[in-house]
Amino acid sequence: MDAREAARLLKGVRAAALAGDRPPAAPRPEIAESWRRMLAGGVHPDRDTRSRMLSAAETEERRHTSPLRGLLPVLREGLLPSLDEALHIMVVADADGRLLWREGHTSILRKADRLGFAVGADWDEAVVGTNGVGTALVARRPVQVFSAEHFVSSHHDWTCAGAPVRDPRDGQLLGVVDVSGPLATMHPATLTWVSSVARLAERELRVRHLESLERLRSVAAPLLARLPGRALAVDAHGWTAAVTGLAPTERIPLPKSFGPGRVWVPQLGDCLVEPLPGGWLLSVAQARTGAGAATRVVLDLSRPGAWLATVYGVAGSWSQELTPRHAELLFLLAESPKGRSAAELALELFGDPTRTVTVRAEMSRVRRNLAGVLAHRPYRFAQDVEVELVRPADPGVLLPHSTAPAVVRARQGRTEPWGTPDRRV
Repeated sequence: MDAREAARLLKGVRAAALAGDRPPAAPRPEIAESWRRMLAGGVHPDRDTRSRMLSAAETEERRHTSPLRGLLPVLREGLLPSLDEALHIMVVADADGRLLWREGHTSILRKADRLGFAVGADWDEAVVGTNGVGTALVARRPVQVFSAEHFVSSHHDWTCAGAPVRDPRDGQLLGVVDVSGPLATMHPATLTWVSSVARLAERELRVRHLESLERLRSVAAPLLARLPGRALAVDAHGWTAAVTGLAPTERIPLPKSFGPGRVWVPQLGDCLVEPLPGGWLLSVAQARTGAGAATRVVLDLSRPGAWLATVYGVAGSWSQELTPRHAELLFLLAESPKGRSAAELALELFGDPTRTVTVRAEMSRVRRNLAGVLAHRPYRFAQDVEVELVRPADPGVLLPHSTAPAVVRARQGRTEPWGTPDRRV
């Protein structure tokens, strides 16, 4: 469809959606979901609301600490050579939707300034409406937004395509890379192109992670060879580089207050911790006993994008940040104390009970992170573990990225029994 004709059609679709009328065509599902969030959140469709810009010092601090900083060469190499800098702008935003870097011709940058698309600006969806940065962060998948698909009317002369960048180690959302420009620059392949570059950036992170573990392993291996008993070397985030006397494990959750000396570590018990270049050496002082077993778990889903599982035991407590999929799974298990089979979880996650392989793989990962907390056959929280589920005050923002049937029902306040077909009037 011609870009101008498409823009006219979408304006009619948006106008009907705002008026509650039947639209001339259905908006794309990800756009419809975003519009519903905007209407529920009170974003004004015709008022360009902008939050406080970051100062130069604040922006520079975020740039310095952002894991995306080291990926700029990959993003530039993947996008800029094929980018018409007179018509497009490349933007990199952090996980809060703050624009940290942008590149393009001076003329297009001036147009972006008038739109508020400037370094330091907040392009969170809840602030400026449906857009390629903020909506990609909420949906946690690549999103293209064209003309009147933008909820706020002042953005209708633009098109944008944004793809999230995740930490390949744990799925944590790091930010978004976006390509934007005037309507005439719209091309259906842009989203695939931007998504591919985002995946290249994630692959670069994975390579660097493996290289850092190999450097740590080269230092730790001679030490481990001389140590009696059980010990392992981990990086600053608990990823394992080498072990002795223990079954290999991918990652050990480290307590927040972690440093040299005698420390209680989940899965291991009391450990003597010594610093190594790029990580830590953990010598297990004694096996974990019932005194260190988990007695209570608080599953905090109250803050979108910042889901946390905190495990309490006699010996102390520790917390684990959750990926979107793990947050979904733990929510479903918290709602079903007797447990669920892989098929039942697949039905509630995907609407398809045959997708058990995916469920088992994800459950294997989450059980490694929450050792001693989860049981299987069926999947459930361990019998002696008290579970507290902290929901958001507004049910409509419960796991906003999720399309799982059970989560959608929970957001809508519906209580059909699990496995009951989703009935609509």
